[in-house]
Amino acid sequence: MSSAIVPNNLLFVDMRLSRQIRQIDKALEMNVEKAELNNLKPIARLFDLYRQYYHCEPNLSLATSFIKDRLENGDSDIFIAIDKEQVCGFVQLYPSLCSVIAAKIYILHDLYVDADYRQSGAGKLLMNRATLWATETGAARLDLLTEKDNNAAQRLYEQLGYQKSLEDYFAYSLDVPVSS
Repeated sequence: MSSAIVPNNLLFVDMRLSRQIRQIDKALEMNVEKAELNNLKPIARLFDLYRQYYHCEPNLSLATSFIKDRLENGDSDIFIAIDKEQVCGFVQLYPSLCSVIAAKIYILHDLYVDADYRQSGAGKLLMNRATLWATETGAARLDLLTEKDNNAAQRLYEQLGYQKSLEDYFAYSLDVPVSS
């Protein structure tokens, strides 16, 4: 038996192709559903990880309370990506209005995919579901913000047709005291 010598670049291409095929297979097995209260625990876990990504201290109790309030009050719409009964990502949309265009919009505030599912297509599935929801509910637009160095997210958004829109504006924020 002779063994063939495979050039490194072919091996690299073969490994990339194999990885892409696994990603497609994984995405085909996933589905996206509107979150319900019985999904609270896995969403809260992911929401806590999402907040940690943005340099917040871990606080599962706070994450659980926050998501529970959103689900019970219906003041946001949350969709979850599920792979073999495992919740592996979520997107959270907040309904709003845009005075300039005099129309309903959604603010896509949170998108998070568990580290084990990154590059699986889960983020794209969630983003596409968010777009479909906005269309189904009569919204004119989806708005989102992302960190300037979050290149992976920016690539995804641009692949999906999002365009940078704040180049002529500054974003401001003001913390206000919580009333008792």
